[in-house]
Amino acid sequence: MKEGIHPNYVECKVTCACGNTFMTKSIKPEIRLDVCSACHPFFTGQQKFINRGGRVEKFKSKYNMD
Repeated sequence: MKEGIHPNYVECKVTCACGNTFMTKSIKPEIRLDVCSACHPFFTGQQKFINRGGRVEKFKSKYNMD
């Protein structure tokens, strides 16, 4: 690696809008997030699955081809 062309890699405090904070490493000393793994619906299990059906299912139901 060449000397003097790489940014400094420092400890970084990551803060989410939900209040969760954790430390990592980055070229920035602080990062603010809107959504993190503590509040994202996929990780918390609060996501909602909506079965809307695809084009084939809509066609079959429209023409009574069950």
